[in-house]
Order: sequence, then structure tokens, then C-alpha cells
Amino acid sequence: MSSAIVLNGKFEKSGDLALPAKYEEINSHNLHLYVKSYLAALRANTASAKTRSEVSGGGKKPWSQKGRGGARAGSRTNPVWVGGGVTFAPKANRNYDQKINKKQKRLALEFALNEKAAKGALFVVDSVAVESGKTKEAASVVKSIGARDVLIVKDLIDEKTFLAFRNVPNAYLIESNELNAYLASAFYAVVIEKSVFETIVKEG
Repeated sequence: MSSAIVLNGKFEKSGDLALPAKYEEINSHNLHLYVKSYLAALRANTASAKTRSEVSGGGKKPWSQKGRGGARAGSRTNPVWVGGGVTFAPKANRNYDQKINKKQKRLALEFALNEKAAKGALFVVDSVAVESGKTKEAASVVKSIGARDVLIVKDLIDEKTFLAFRNVPNAYLIESNELNAYLASAFYAVVIEKSVFETIVKEG
């Protein structure tokens, strides 16, 4: 059974907090499906090109069908011509969305958290707050975790804490409703407030 590392107010290890045993039985394919769906939803969907019917010109046959000794041609908009249309041109009306149900989203998050716990990279703390709003203090919090990058999950982000973490390059601060399996798996370590962690476990 995997366990999260409990940190005290000074972000020093003070104990362990076990994750539910059922997290060990979750299939990794749930995370795979969620990541595919998440990344697909981020696609800009701006690719667009003109087909031969949309390219300007082409009203007149370039030359006679016979008699000049060359290949026949019917229109300058032919895709094989320079400046012609594009065969099967991409359009900006394509839907890249990939459906994934709520249960799979839930399982994907639980699997991601369990993976972090198994690697000793899931940390639970009572509160993450930098009342001074100073980036230096936020950087020291990240440094104490000892990870190259950290996802920090708060129940609600206050202005001072937001300002403190805003310019820390290897830290990403989010609220509990923004937490998802992709973010949890993308960062090397996850620091989560105890109230948020308990809510996730309870809802599962």
C-alpha cells in the first residue's frame, strides 16, 4: 500500500498517510485515456487550406486539349499545379474531442496520485500559505521538497500566496477544482493540502 508523506508547518517530514488499498488495483489504461482526452481538448483546431474549388482562378482551360504535344490540363487550380488547391485540405471545423466518462477521470486521478506516492513524491501538508507574498519564501518551500518541479494544490488560493509562487519557475499553484490526472502525472512531485487530500479520498 502506497503512502503520502506528511509535512509539518516547516515542510519537514512528520509522518505518513496511507492511500486507500483500492488505488493499487487501478489499471494504468485509465490514465492513458484521460491524457489523450486532455491533450486532444487543447488542440487549437486552426489548420485550414483551400481545396481546388476554393482557389481563385481556373475558369479558363489553360491550353487546348490536343495539338501542343504536352499533357492535357483542365484548370490551373489542379492540386498538381503550383498555386493549385490542396487535395483533402484540412479544415478548421474538425472536432478533436475524445469522450471519457466521469468514472475514468476519477480512476485516472487516483492512479496518478498512487504513482506519485509509490515514488515518494506525494506530500500532504496542513496548509500552503506565504503570508508575506515574497517569492523568496515560496522558492524556499519548493527547495525543501527537493524536486525539480512541483505541483501545489490549495483549497483556495489567496492573493499573497499567488503572488509569492507566481514567479517561481519550477512550481505551479492551482486550486483543488483544477486538479486532474494529467497535471498530477506531469509534475515530478505533488504537494496537496490535507483538506483537499481528504476530500479526494472521501469522494472516491
